[in-house]
Parts: sequence; C-alpha cells; structure tokens
Amino acid sequence: MNSGNVLELLTTAVLMLDESLHVTYANPAAEDLLAHGVKHLMGAHVEKILPGNPQFTQRLQQSIGADAGFNENDLEIDLGGDRVHLHCVISPVDADASRLVLELRELDQQIKIAREEKILEQQEANRELIRNLAHEIKNPLGGIRGSAQLLERELGDAELREFTQVIVKETDRLQSLMNRLLTPSRLPRIEPLGIHEVTERVRQLLLAEFPGTLSIVRDYDPSVPELTGDKEQLIQAILNVARNAAQATHGNGEIRFITRIARQVTIARLRYRHAIAVTIEDNGPGVPAGLAERVFYPLVSGREGGTGLGLSLAQSYVSQHQGLIEFDSVPGRTRFTILLPIRELQGLK
Repeated sequence: MNSGNVLELLTTAVLMLDESLHVTYANPAAEDLLAHGVKHLMGAHVEKILPGNPQFTQRLQQSIGADAGFNENDLEIDLGGDRVHLHCVISPVDADASRLVLELRELDQQIKIAREEKILEQQEANRELIRNLAHEIKNPLGGIRGSAQLLERELGDAELREFTQVIVKETDRLQSLMNRLLTPSRLPRIEPLGIHEVTERVRQLLLAEFPGTLSIVRDYDPSVPELTGDKEQLIQAILNVARNAAQATHGNGEIRFITRIARQVTIARLRYRHAIAVTIEDNGPGVPAGLAERVFYPLVSGREGGTGLGLSLAQSYVSQHQGLIEFDSVPGRTRFTILLPIRELQGLK
C-alpha cells in the first residue's frame, strides 16, 4: 500500500500545499471536514479553503521559508458562516510539488470520540453487570412463584388469596423484566433490509399507541441504500427511542423521523466511509440536565413509572450492529441519532 492510499484511510483531514500555498492533495477526511469535493479543493489557495485567519497563512509561508513545522492548537476559521476550532499540525515535506502537509482535526470531534469511547466502555460494563444480576434474580423467582401458588391452594379466605395472587403477578412482572434485560445477549439475525421498512413499522406502532394525538413527520432520503442487520432488533431499538420521544411530549407533540447518509463516520476509533443516520427529533421539554450523562444507563429514567431500560436496550441492539446512538437536547428540541455503518462498504460478509 503506497502513502497515498494510507492517507485516504486516515480519519484526520490531510492537505498538501505547494510553495505558493495552493492545494496539491486532499484526502477524503479533508473533503468531509471542509464540505467540498476534491475537485473544488485542488489548486485552491489555502486562504480560500481555510478563511478567517490571515496570521495562520503568514505562518505557513514562514514555515516553507524556514523548512520547519509547527503546531496550531486552536486554529479558528470560518466555514460556511460558522466559526470552527481546529487542532492543526504543519510539517514540511518534499514530495513532487508539495512543500507542506497540514493535518487538521476538529477539537469538538476529539471530544466526541472520547465521549463515544466512554459510552461504549460503560455500556459493556453495564451489560455484563445487568446480565449477571438478572441471572441471580431469575433463580429464586420460580421458587417464590411456586410457593405462592401452593400457599393459595391452602388458604380458605378469599381475601388472603388475593395477597398470594399479588405475589404471583409481581413475580411474573419481575420475570418479564429479567427476560428483557437478558434479551440483548442474542446475536443479530443478519439479513438485507431497507431502513425505511424499519422506520415505517415503528411509525405504525406509535400511531396505534397514541391514536389521533401524535404527529409524526417523515423526512426520508430516498437515496439511502440497503444495509444488513437484524430487522427485529432495529425495530425495537428505534421504537424505544421514538416511544421515549412520544412520552416526553405526553403523546401530543410532533416527532420527526429523518434519514440521511453520513460520510466519513468514526465509531470507537473505526472509520467507515458511509453510514445510515436515523434521527428521531421531538419538540418535548428536553432531557433533564442531571440525566444527560446517564441517559443510556440501565434502570435510570426521568419519567415516573419508567423502567429505565428503553435507551439502554436500544444502545445494546445498535452496538451489535457496530453502531452508536448520539443525542443532543435543549428545551423544545431533542434529537437522538442512530448511526448504522453500511456493512457492504466495510468489507463484511
């Protein structure tokens, strides 16, 4: 594999500049960061593609003259009207017409990667803890239920039998809860599927659960390709997220289902050229600030009577598809985005 192919695979945006600071090379990560194709970038002056910081341009020119590199730990540039902060490493190079190599990474992206890794590590620890706990709880439940049923047969007082019936019903409820906790351990049943088959099924289920009061707006990208995955697991994952959104609006709000192609996606330090992004957006009050860091933890719920399992199970199902769930929330708008790498483009069979 030559150096050009290696640069194509990097998650870091790489630009090469000639002596007059015109672009001689841009890798796919640079195209994604700068929101321009390689045809637009090639030959462009650095001031055009990294605008808003003339001092940085001067330092680049000085770097060529001195044949020395430097680091810019907080380079602020203007991209499409937004001020973006980058970490930039500049190195001299002598490769054909190129004289400088620029490695660019969004500071926000570094924070995002660290947060994703923390979520995935915590999720794995939670899954193992909950699985062990569920097994330990399931063992005595059968004995409790059987003893209550035997006791009920011996009791002549109908009022006392009502108490044994409560025991049976509560043990059944706990048994169901334990089964739900253990469900994610099942391996996905992989098959080709369209993501809109999944979202439409979820939409039908929600409209049946909240008839006549919930508004669901579809904003689908028809060019989204098929992916491979477990249809039932993905339905359950998206349903759990969407049901939370519906409950947050008390069944009277608006939910938007948005599908898009995401490019140059990094999940747990693995880079994928393409992924499908499914966003569920609601106009509810938002995630309480105290729950933001724990929203995917099992048994943590911001809703009275909630089990706190919905998002934890959704993250587990999505994780089994090498994906991730992200969210951002402010009062009046909460967005959960499910990222699902497209397996065919990962070289998976």
